[in-house]
Formats: sequence, C-alpha cells, structure tokens
Amino acid sequence: MSFIRPAARVALYRWREALTGVVIALVGLSWITGPRGLLGLVGWGVFVLGIALVVIGVQRARFRSSSNGPGVVTVDEGQITYFGPLTGGAVAARELERLTLDPTARPAHWVLTQPGQPPLQIPINAAGSDALFDVFSTLPGLKTERMLAQLQGKSSHPVVIWERTPMRPTNQRLH
Repeated sequence: MSFIRPAARVALYRWREALTGVVIALVGLSWITGPRGLLGLVGWGVFVLGIALVVIGVQRARFRSSSNGPGVVTVDEGQITYFGPLTGGAVAARELERLTLDPTARPAHWVLTQPGQPPLQIPINAAGSDALFDVFSTLPGLKTERMLAQLQGKSSHPVVIWERTPMRPTNQRLH
C-alpha cells in the first residue's frame, strides 16, 4: 500500500536528481551556517556539489518524457540500440554523424545518422530513452540547452541538433 499518488510518484521520479541536489545543498548550507571550523569548510564543497546536481537534474528532467512509447532503447558501451514494433537498429555513439529531432513524426523522433547505415529513428518516449541524454551530452560541441529548447518547442519541421561535419554553409546556424 502506497501513500503517494501515482501521478505524484511519477513527478518525483522525473525530478529525482534535482530533488537530491536540493537536499545535498541544504545539508551543505546547514554545515556552513552551523558549526564552524572543518565542517564549515566541507559544507562549502557539499553545497557546491548540491547546486551542480540541481542544475544537471533540471536538465535531465526536461529531457525525460513518459516512457510509454513504442519500443525499447538500450545503451551499452557506446552502442545505442532501439528495438521497436516496426523498426529497429543500432548505431555506435562515437560514429554518429548527425543528430536530428523530427517533431513531425507521431510521437516525435530522434534521428541518428551514421555513415553507411540507414538513419535510426527513435521515439522520444520509448522505454529507456532517458539514457540517450548521457550519450548526447558527450557529443563534441552539442549545446544542451538548445537541444532541450527544441525538444520543448513545437517546431513544424525536422531540426538538426548536432552534426560532426557541417553540411551547410558556415554562415548558417543550426538552430
């Protein structure tokens, strides 16, 4: 028997890193304002760690969506694999050439392009798709905040979020 409503449990689970960071920051703040000396100095480190965890947690929560979409995503040693009801495939994270968000598909899809392979289309709400945040954040030059803004925005056409070698004139921006 649970005393927490299912919708509240889902919201708490979505924001779990940010909430943990708030608790850690409060512990650090209490050590800073409470006892002086060595514990106060350690409190500053704990406080900064908590604030960093809040920032990362907010980004992760904005990236997550409900995981009741079609298919399953797994990430294992840099290999992104998608098993869907109609399609599927795998790409190596280090060989990604382009990451595109296609909001015209229902539901919206991440399109991962690797040379010599057909593009892998992954619904943003597939089970396990929150693991893609860690993979995407390791792509060199990816602007996380811009990716999150495009994910929350309602674009009417596919948007290139990141590409390794630009295939556009240098005077045109990605977003």
